[in-house]
Amino acid sequence: MVTRRGFIKAGGLALFGISLGGLPNFLARAAETKKIIHPYKRSKVLVCIFQRGAMDGLMAVTPFTDNYLKAARPTLFMSAAKANNPNPLIDLDGRFGLHPAMKAFEPMFLEKRLAIVHGIGSPNNTRSHFDAQDYMESGTPFRKGTPTGWLNRAVGLMGHEAATPFQAVSLTSSLPRSLYGDNPAVAISSLEDFSIQMRGNPMGANMAAKSFEELYDQTSSGLLKETGKESFDAMKMLQKTNVKNYKPANNAVYPNSPLGNSLKQIAQLIKMDVGMEVAFTESGGWDTHFNQGTATGVFARNVADLSNSIMAFWTDLSAYQDDVTVMTMTEFGRTVKQNGTGGTDHGRASCNFILGNDINGGKVHGKVQPLAVENLEDGRDLAVTTDFRSVFSEVASRHLNFKNNDLLFPDWKGEAINLMKL
Repeated sequence: MVTRRGFIKAGGLALFGISLGGLPNFLARAAETKKIIHPYKRSKVLVCIFQRGAMDGLMAVTPFTDNYLKAARPTLFMSAAKANNPNPLIDLDGRFGLHPAMKAFEPMFLEKRLAIVHGIGSPNNTRSHFDAQDYMESGTPFRKGTPTGWLNRAVGLMGHEAATPFQAVSLTSSLPRSLYGDNPAVAISSLEDFSIQMRGNPMGANMAAKSFEELYDQTSSGLLKETGKESFDAMKMLQKTNVKNYKPANNAVYPNSPLGNSLKQIAQLIKMDVGMEVAFTESGGWDTHFNQGTATGVFARNVADLSNSIMAFWTDLSAYQDDVTVMTMTEFGRTVKQNGTGGTDHGRASCNFILGNDINGGKVHGKVQPLAVENLEDGRDLAVTTDFRSVFSEVASRHLNFKNNDLLFPDWKGEAINLMKL
């Protein structure tokens, strides 16, 4: 039996899915069907990383032959020319260059396991961080108030009941908008202390710890106690593991950063075969309004952390690489023209990165026209030529093996762009 103290300490995990007035759906189903089984089946895993703040895609992956961009960014433009240039862009295809701080990505691009989509963004032209992130995470860019997130809907479309409370996990302090919904999802800020936050809804988010005690005491039938015990089996697997002293495989070295630490913990969960199929984490600091820098500076530090964290994760996965796809996203891009404080302001399109062995990699997908004023959105921004839903739907449905994109993105009828191998 799970003790009252143990329930309160660890029960946040199971209680994450609670809605007022009843059991969490996945706990009730577990009680009825006994579907929590061990060991868990090895699964395909989609790992999503949200770059919050709006990454400058034109600096991350620069169309370095574009003279309009060079003129618009007199102190921010970077070149791929190697002569008298200690930090040239990494020439990907004669037109686009990868920021030199992202050198860790170069081997994956050459091996055709890394793809880039440029000109990606939302059809909604808001330049509000809050609104743009909300639209991207809900997957409904012209509909406010959508109660579910696109990743939570993806979990439901996989066509099987959750065998484990770890089916969808966010390594964040609270549940991201992407994972709101009826399907089970948990947010874990740290595997070491199991700091669990309540589900992201106005009432549930404010439930105090005493509510756990009250709920436990009020459960006279014992059902919650028993199903809680069953549901915590996977967590007990974590407790038996020396999480703190985890040694990454292949001498992988993670950056000591929030993103690096989150990806290291996701790697642990994948290797433990606890049934995880969707993982989420995030990276902040991309709102570069001033002193953006070029080969050094805040932007260079951010892209170095992003690429080094992802590649440490990929190296650590070793034999699990065939099962995992990693995809980044950001709410919008930055202005083509630099501002007066050595930065860039809120724009429209950006780029994203997709890593995996089932990726049609070694290419910069999408369409980026010459950055003359007449080709810019509102005369100032890189135009959105690839709807983010065309990328998210193809990557998720092909990797996780489901078909109904009408439910994944209900307002979208677009086509895939052949990011995934057939």
